Amino acid sequence: MGTMRIGELARETGVTVRLLRYYEEQGLLASGRTPGGQRVYGSDAPAVVRRIRALLAAGLPTRVIAEVLACVCGSEAEIEPCLSPLLVARLDEIDARIQNLQGARSSLAALVAATEGRQLAGAEGGVG
Repeated sequence: MGTMRIGELARETGVTVRLLRYYEEQGLLASGRTPGGQRVYGSDAPAVVRRIRALLAAGLPTRVIAEVLACVCGSEAEIEPCLSPLLVARLDEIDARIQNLQGARSSLAALVAATEGRQLAGAEGGVG
């Protein structure tokens, strides 16, 4: 199994060294140490980092990703069926937040339209 240092992993994945250390602190990424104390990663580390990034992009918190990573198979997007309920629950949470945001947006848009309508009416009244 080949190994790579943290700088190499950062370059290959486009993820900063600081973020790689954070992933390690969160239990998402494992490393070994050289006799000199430098981090070294296994040859699968780039794939693991890409999976972490894909799961973060899907809105999953790191604590959930730590559970999910063990069940990821194949590419970044393939996940074991046992995780489906967890992912569906997360999707439901996101849908509920979107619905709340859409309601807030509609209310705000109505306030903006009413305010702009009054401003336009005032400007038009002076033109005539």
